[in-house]
Formats: sequence, structure tokens, C-alpha cells
Amino acid sequence: MSSINLYSEAEQLQEKLKGACLNTRLALQPSVTKVIERMRKEGMHVPLGLRQLDAALCEDAMEARFDNLPV
Repeated sequence: MSSINLYSEAEQLQEKLKGACLNTRLALQPSVTKVIERMRKEGMHVPLGLRQLDAALCEDAMEARFDNLPV
């Protein structure tokens, strides 16, 4: 996949995530992580905003796992 396509895919994911509900964010988190992994594998620069978004999505996913644990 070309670098232009990866950047385009990343931008599309970012647009889908703007104002998205938690369920949508959790559903799209693996896709964001995969795009970043492919960008790194291709030696591309991963924009800071995309890395921050991935970190926030991973945090959401982790918190969602703990929400269902009995106390």
C-alpha cells in the first residue's frame, strides 16, 4: 500500500472517530493500531495526532474491559 493510501486511510478513521460514541471508538481502535503498524513497517512518519488518538483509544478499550469486573 502506498504512503498516500495509508495517510488517507488514517484521515478517514480520524474523521469517523470525531464525536463518535464509545462503542464506535472501541470498534475502530484495532483499525487505527493496524494503520500505525503498517506506517511504521513502511518507514513512514506517524503523525503525533494519530499516535495520540491511538493511545486514547487503547485507554478507552482498557477501561471498558475493567468496567465489567466485579469489585
